[in-house]
Amino acid sequence: MSDNFDYIIVGAGSAGCVLANRLSANGKNTVCLLEAGPPDWNPFIHIPAGFIRTLTNPNVNWLFKSEPSWGTAGRVIDIPRGKTLGGSSSINGMVFNRGQNLDFDVWAQKGNKGWSYSDLLPYFKRYENRIGEYDEKYRGNLGELPITDLEYRDPLCEAFIKGAVEEGIPINKDYNGETQEGVSYVQRTTQGRFRVSAARAFLNPVKSRHNLNIITNAFVTKIIIENKSATGLHFSKGGRKGKEFVLKANKEVILSAGVIKSPHILHLSGIGPAKHLKDLGIEVVHDLKGVGMNLRDHFAPRMTARVKNIETINERARGLKLLKEIGKYFLGKQSIVNLSPTLVYCFWHSDETVRNHDLQMTFTPASYKEGVQSTLDSEPGFTVAAWQQRPESLGWVKIKSDDPFIAPEIQPNYLDAEEDKRVVVAGLKLSRRLMHSKALSKYFDYEVYPGLEYQSDDELLQIARERGTTTYHQMGTCRMGPKSDPTAVVDNNLKVYGIQNLRVIDASIMPTMLSANLHSGATLIGEKGSALVLGEEPLEKANLNY
Repeated sequence: MSDNFDYIIVGAGSAGCVLANRLSANGKNTVCLLEAGPPDWNPFIHIPAGFIRTLTNPNVNWLFKSEPSWGTAGRVIDIPRGKTLGGSSSINGMVFNRGQNLDFDVWAQKGNKGWSYSDLLPYFKRYENRIGEYDEKYRGNLGELPITDLEYRDPLCEAFIKGAVEEGIPINKDYNGETQEGVSYVQRTTQGRFRVSAARAFLNPVKSRHNLNIITNAFVTKIIIENKSATGLHFSKGGRKGKEFVLKANKEVILSAGVIKSPHILHLSGIGPAKHLKDLGIEVVHDLKGVGMNLRDHFAPRMTARVKNIETINERARGLKLLKEIGKYFLGKQSIVNLSPTLVYCFWHSDETVRNHDLQMTFTPASYKEGVQSTLDSEPGFTVAAWQQRPESLGWVKIKSDDPFIAPEIQPNYLDAEEDKRVVVAGLKLSRRLMHSKALSKYFDYEVYPGLEYQSDDELLQIARERGTTTYHQMGTCRMGPKSDPTAVVDNNLKVYGIQNLRVIDASIMPTMLSANLHSGATLIGEKGSALVLGEEPLEKANLNY
């Protein structure tokens, strides 16, 4: 293996896979893609319902944990992150959700030229392969990533959708089109019976390119900085006891290691808040206070109900019924094995007078055992979840040791902001109204959690603290912003301030939260970022009136 490449990409997740594909496309640039985890050979990665196994599998998952906080009632929250080819796109719920136009326009308004929705829509369309009904003004169908409609239909889901319409929420056939508001079945990154991760979409078709080298089980320990310029990196092949290697970059080192690992690697390399690094005995290369700050996440309490007069996924996921479902899956028939964790999405607002579309809700005709991770109830049930789409609470990722194999401190600081508290309570109230809708009354038996004895705002907030958890949408720890922003880590070209030939290109650069699951946004950042690295002329802005 050569130890010298034009571009070295750290992390084969949603953004990293796109980068590897695009940067190696001309056949001239030599590209090395490093992934800390193994190849994506685990069969549960590719079977949609297999997500329930990968969420707790240390072979393909970093299994990070948060620090306890007031917002979690002193609980530690599990923070799964993908550690395999495809990154978190190999273990996520497969939902494709772009977010709202406003989300990206806010990025541009904060001084990030070229990052408005009109600027970015052509890049969304470039990587999309929309299969199904769509408006070509907003959607693409020539890209590598298939986006399909969930074909599975369930009477409970149909009743939930009717109940949402009773509440005044319209049906929206394409929440990734002109507007997000409304209720519908989810769109997914699947095709046929299988998940399509970033690795399957962007790496598999090009992995035989002579100028692309993909190395798995490659744990990056430090970026080499010489005279304020990134010239290469150190990595261990196989973890703490593995063999050490050094790679040199002729052009750039690109961090696409994700919201937790990208700032961690910067810290290990001496880039971050100087005092904290010095306290840990790390030589300071560049004092950059924003590295690891600005962490945000969607925090969701869930409500569950027992149902009657109908069978749910709970019963079909065990014993002989599960064997029957597995058989149907392999025969290409409708089966719970081909499902995502969520079947229906709903986008609405917490305040009727403002209507700022700040709530996202999910519905699943299944429920989990209280206090038992990834285990379905034995009795029939359903689950409704709701969260604040644009949380204001800010957390952090901080290095704890100069030992690269010790995970950093992760503090999402859930429910720290007053607005987040208000919206989460409003979300629980709306969830309850939908649970008790006329359309669902045929099946609704009783509310299991939290129970009707919890009614006041204070009681519901306490339930959110005790019950809420991550939706796996962390972002922002290497924030993009103008030089005048004291918390910015990269500029609008995704170049790290103060260091030459070093970029961060992943969800950690998001200045503010998207009203969305983040796989689509991270893939977009990889698409846009690759164009920036290659010095391409920007794609023609979309002509939109909104």
